[in-house]
Amino acid sequence: MPLTLEIALTHIRERLRQTVLSVLGVTTGVGFAVAMAALMQGSQEDFIRRIIDATPHITVRDDFRAVPWQPADAVYGTSAVGLSSVKPKEELRGIRNPQPKLALLAALPGVAVAPTLRGPVVLRFGGRDVAVSLLGIEPKAEVRVSKLAHDIREGSLNDLYTTANGIIIGSGLARKLGAGLGDSVSLSSSAGTIRLAKVVAIVHSGVVAIDDATAYARLKVVQVLLDRPNVINEIRLRLDDVNGARALAQRIERRLGYRTESWEEINENVLEVFQIRNIIIYTVVGGILVVAAFGIFNIVSTIVFEKTRDIAILKSLGFTEADVRAIFVSEGFLIGSFGTVLGWGLGYALCRLLGSIEIKVRTFAEQTGLPVTYDWRHYAIAAACALTAAGLAGYLPARRAGRLDPVAIIRGAA
Repeated sequence: MPLTLEIALTHIRERLRQTVLSVLGVTTGVGFAVAMAALMQGSQEDFIRRIIDATPHITVRDDFRAVPWQPADAVYGTSAVGLSSVKPKEELRGIRNPQPKLALLAALPGVAVAPTLRGPVVLRFGGRDVAVSLLGIEPKAEVRVSKLAHDIREGSLNDLYTTANGIIIGSGLARKLGAGLGDSVSLSSSAGTIRLAKVVAIVHSGVVAIDDATAYARLKVVQVLLDRPNVINEIRLRLDDVNGARALAQRIERRLGYRTESWEEINENVLEVFQIRNIIIYTVVGGILVVAAFGIFNIVSTIVFEKTRDIAILKSLGFTEADVRAIFVSEGFLIGSFGTVLGWGLGYALCRLLGSIEIKVRTFAEQTGLPVTYDWRHYAIAAACALTAAGLAGYLPARRAGRLDPVAIIRGAA
């Protein structure tokens, strides 16, 4: 063992109580840093799994980001011509003749495509009226872009083919209406069309906003109900690589002209909340590590003050200024290292404890437990922060110790 390291170990052993308190400070900081990082990453991954997988990765809508130019704008451009009281042309919104567009998108690698017609309707059953969003789907295409078939608790998605005017409702919607499998509900649209539909399946996605206010039917049935023949208003895409959704959405929008949104854009507000929460939690954990660093600074400074005569003797024996600094920096690193190792154990124990807690919240997406992700990078980042803080806390008093003049110390002692 190097002599400088042996001296450093002797110093921290002599002040065992203060050393233990400093080690516990580092342990607490590292342990909570690991646990909070695991919980934050786990919650974000759980959000993506529950919310993003329950919705399409890319949605092409029958809308445009910018208002179309008027003919006069195209002719006169920036000339001194003013337009006022322009009445927009009355036309039926929607993506007409969608087959060429669907074929174009389906030809993209790693992309599954499904057409959808979405519209508001009122479901009536047993004297109860509930406004819902009705989605017209093609079941064979739908299974490629959503988990609808997997989330069905009663009935089957294929029953839409075998039942005239079949409908699938969410589990929350079924509770609101008091309807069950095989019941007939009345559908009323803004176009004035009223139809009876038979409940052929009940779906439970775990997303409250979907389960409580969404129903599904065959695309042709919804087109007739909404009086929009051969029209869709959404094209939903699912990607093999979800991280490439934003770039692909921009390419599709440039090609087709319709407003195209990726899941990152649709959930941008929620993702920003995650970032703010991460900053707050990491700031709190960083504060714990700073407090632990002050403990290390305090103990090393005290040792330097008490060992001034020893420092003079070491220098008179041939120890250089760098050797003396190395002794006290080593003390800071030793305390930080012991605390880091114990903090890893505490962090893992906290992760196991948090992962075992079972809760159930039914506000945004159903949650049955705290999601925790085990990642070695959390331990590495926490260790790097702790050792950096410990090294700085040890270096400041060590620099003072290295500059002490042995002659002045000995004369002062005399």
